[in-house]
Amino acid sequence: MDSNDSPLLISALQHFAYCPRQFALIHVEQVWAENRFTTEGQILHRRVDEGVIEQRPDLRTERGIMVQSEKYQIIGKLDLLEIVGRDPPVFVPVEYKRGKPKTEDWDRIQLCAQALCIEEMRDVRIDEAAIWYWEVRSRETVLIDSTLRQITADTIQAAKSLLDSRRTPPPVDDKKRCRACSLRDLCEPDLFRRD
Repeated sequence: MDSNDSPLLISALQHFAYCPRQFALIHVEQVWAENRFTTEGQILHRRVDEGVIEQRPDLRTERGIMVQSEKYQIIGKLDLLEIVGRDPPVFVPVEYKRGKPKTEDWDRIQLCAQALCIEEMRDVRIDEAAIWYWEVRSRETVLIDSTLRQITADTIQAAKSLLDSRRTPPPVDDKKRCRACSLRDLCEPDLFRRD
């Protein structure tokens, strides 16, 4: 199946950015495994997935919103959307993550893709978004600038190309990242590196 036939899941972009092999194992080979981190992430998202709307005088929050972009051919579920003010409202997508802030753009790419969808769906401009990290109980503001937009667009294209190729690349050369991956036993990165 050609990736042009159906939209790419936004969550898959984080998988691709983290490790193209992990992305291929999940989205090409259709394998999955749980570990402590994936289970904790599911628990964290239970409230988000309830879809509860909250209204305060100048802030409305909506959870579990489906978003998509025809331009980028991506689709996914937004954890939280803050709608600040009313004339005109400011839209702030918020992604919940189990871990802690990272220097790499893995999480920011997923968040930027969500912002691109909201921009297209609501005909607005989003300049910043946020990631709430459960492990450190901290909110990180993310600027949706031209650099992150380009990195995200490039990631979307690279992920689609890998999906179209139907090939699983070798593991990344990062033992720390491999240790945290729920697919480690299926991927066998150390065996692959020795081979």
